[in-house]
Amino acid sequence: MFTISRIKLAVITGTAAVALIAAGCSSDDSSTTGSSMPGMEHGTSAQPATRTDFNAADITFLQMMYPHHAQAVEMAKLVPSRSQNPQLRTLAQNVEQAQTPEMRQITSLLQAFGKDAPGATMGHEGMAGMMSADQMSALAKLSGPEFDRQWMRMMIEHHRGAIDMANTELSGGANADAKAMAQAIVTGQQAEITEMNTMLGQS
Repeated sequence: MFTISRIKLAVITGTAAVALIAAGCSSDDSSTTGSSMPGMEHGTSAQPATRTDFNAADITFLQMMYPHHAQAVEMAKLVPSRSQNPQLRTLAQNVEQAQTPEMRQITSLLQAFGKDAPGATMGHEGMAGMMSADQMSALAKLSGPEFDRQWMRMMIEHHRGAIDMANTELSGGANADAKAMAQAIVTGQQAEITEMNTMLGQS
């Protein structure tokens, strides 16, 4: 009987171990599959809200500013291969370095508000300062001083649109983090507009 009991115990222990391993593999597989689904980083479904210190103006500002920033970054990435102007190359680098982290912050805030983070292209060509697909395509075909001038003219318009949206957020928003971002946009992009206007006057 002692031998039989030991055999039963071994069988039970082995069965439990197999079940635990199978459960662990199942958990790993499901988490891997979920994280690899395309588009998940931009919220195919809204997350439960963890904050309540926001209003509709904050949501509108963040959801519109994300694709707006994405286009500015896209424009900035055109510069190194098309411009020989060191000042413009530095300016484009500054635009990218300022707006890329803000896009991550926008995503985090929207998720904390229980809202979907938008994609980089949301069909907002009518939004203030946004360039059309045709304008972006035409810009990409230019190079040298002609590219420099057109890029700055477009970026000035783009920045003005962002400043308008930021000022709307400052007057109507409720969330301190979103308003701080809006103020940074007004301050930083107005300075860049002044710099580009000076550069255009010298070209």
